[in-house]
Amino acid sequence: MKTISVIIPTYQHAKTISQCLDSVLKQTRKPDEVIVVNDGSTDNTLEVLKPYADKINLINKKNDDGNPNPTRNLGFEKSHGDLVIFCDADVIMQPEMLEKLYKILEEHPEASYAYSGFKFGWKAFSSFPFDVGRIKRLNFVHTSALIRREHFPGFDPSIKRFQDWDLWLTMMQEGHIGIFVDEELFHVLDARGRINISKWRPKIFYRIPWKFLGWQPASVRKYEEAKEIIFKKHGLE
Repeated sequence: MKTISVIIPTYQHAKTISQCLDSVLKQTRKPDEVIVVNDGSTDNTLEVLKPYADKINLINKKNDDGNPNPTRNLGFEKSHGDLVIFCDADVIMQPEMLEKLYKILEEHPEASYAYSGFKFGWKAFSSFPFDVGRIKRLNFVHTSALIRREHFPGFDPSIKRFQDWDLWLTMMQEGHIGIFVDEELFHVLDARGRINISKWRPKIFYRIPWKFLGWQPASVRKYEEAKEIIFKKHGLE
């Protein structure tokens, strides 16, 4: 049986990290190792993690200006699993998440990673079966996917937004595809430990022709700038 490493990057997640870890440790398919990489948190994250000392491998590092990619990469370097999954510290796994992702990867050796739908607050992100044309247009795969170790290229530290989309595009260009579990296998909390409804905006918000209105929200501007970086890196139009 292949081994699984769960890698949890955390920065200022004292209010959610215990819920995240509890969900990981209660999996029907137990992870073989759980690595928590603390990215220089200044809240009481370390205090919250003390009860888990014998269940996790804790790594402390200096903060990378809010960029989680070096933190994720460090966790990968310290891991040993045949399969790895990057679980953000505000993600709550359903009990059978690892079991179902593992099972479909075993059934589909042509796939390099397995992913699922999820909930972001009240909003369900059901996702889609993997499609090369669609992944070039938009990201529909969350960071929390189970990846074959030998096919993981590492997160690009220079990418500050859409890090997951960048990863899947890089893997796709290297000939590695995903396989979809059509279920909501996790949900995402906010910094207060509640289901997050404040950060999500409907797609139509980004389709409004703001430039013709003489004003553009900062969130839309940053979204477009980050999307342009991804398109330019991967030669997309």
